[in-house]
Amino acid sequence: MIRFQDKISTSQAIVVFVSYTMAAGILSLPRTGAEATGAPDVWLAVIFGGIITAISGIILTKLSQEYPEKTFFQYGDHLVGKWLSILISLFFIEHFVTIAAFEARIMAEMIGFYLLRKTPHWAIIMVMMWVGFYSIKDGMGSIARLFEIIFPITVIIFITAIFMSVGIFELDNLRPVLGKGIIPVLKGTKSTTLSFISAEVMVFLIAFMKKPEKGVNVVLIGITITMFIYLATVVFVIGALSIDGVMGRTWPTIDLMRSFEISGLAFERFESLFLVIWIMQLFSTFAISYYTASLGLSQLFSKKIRSIMYGVLPVMYLISLYPKNVNGVFLLGDYVGYVAAVLFGVIPIPLFIIAKISKKKEQTSEKHS
Repeated sequence: MIRFQDKISTSQAIVVFVSYTMAAGILSLPRTGAEATGAPDVWLAVIFGGIITAISGIILTKLSQEYPEKTFFQYGDHLVGKWLSILISLFFIEHFVTIAAFEARIMAEMIGFYLLRKTPHWAIIMVMMWVGFYSIKDGMGSIARLFEIIFPITVIIFITAIFMSVGIFELDNLRPVLGKGIIPVLKGTKSTTLSFISAEVMVFLIAFMKKPEKGVNVVLIGITITMFIYLATVVFVIGALSIDGVMGRTWPTIDLMRSFEISGLAFERFESLFLVIWIMQLFSTFAISYYTASLGLSQLFSKKIRSIMYGVLPVMYLISLYPKNVNGVFLLGDYVGYVAAVLFGVIPIPLFIIAKISKKKEQTSEKHS
């Protein structure tokens, strides 16, 4: 059973959902989308990617709502039996561990390149992981309250950055719309969908909600907020830097912040402030993934979650150091996205069908008895 102090409101669930979604993808999405489409229509691909993710999230939510106050790690055996449930759960856990490691490494890359050039990656990652452990050790309730502080700050800084970039925005860089047809947009949808890592969080978030029946609202509102932020990012980055200019940059969103300077402000180098705030957002995704992986192992093997948290730390650390360079980090990110598409885009469909069939059988047997 979920502890009372870990129960969260619907608004807190939305904050957790969006905090998990808005991760490293926003920093590289304009580039990956532009490379996939080869046209300024990346914003259309973002919309399509958001719709696909919303559908996946609704299916996962409906599945979890069949078993209130239980995560998939607890109700999986009722659907597919003990051993297959354990296998699927381990794949889920591996995915969350890899996401946590990926976010830690992305953070180390950014901090090392822009802020602390001589600091080794392992030192940055170790500090982040121990701070993450401290943040999640008291459970979902404390995590949600922490994100309620981080999230509004992130949104305010983001909106400020967007408004400050209006001066170098060129609408012509977004034209022509569908100049190469719909096919490039469909190609770009794959890369944008991979940036919407979010639906999987519903395999455990429903269990912590005070009103689990509001789960679909959490998904729809959360995806809408994230899609708006992704759309604004893509439109303003490509509008300011052009489609060709975006493709030649590793972190085009950060480069946009470095492209303008307004004298007289408290922060003339605005990208430094943006980086600090977005590091907090990367940390949010890391913390949720770390907690979910630990929770899954704890529930799966009936062990205390605190000891599991300690055990997961070195695994995440080793995975985070596996990529040799930034290109290897992006390949790891692609792997995370493809695995998420299968685990949380394909597998939940048969699980949902099985859940519905099982429920009908139970209702039928109750009537006959």
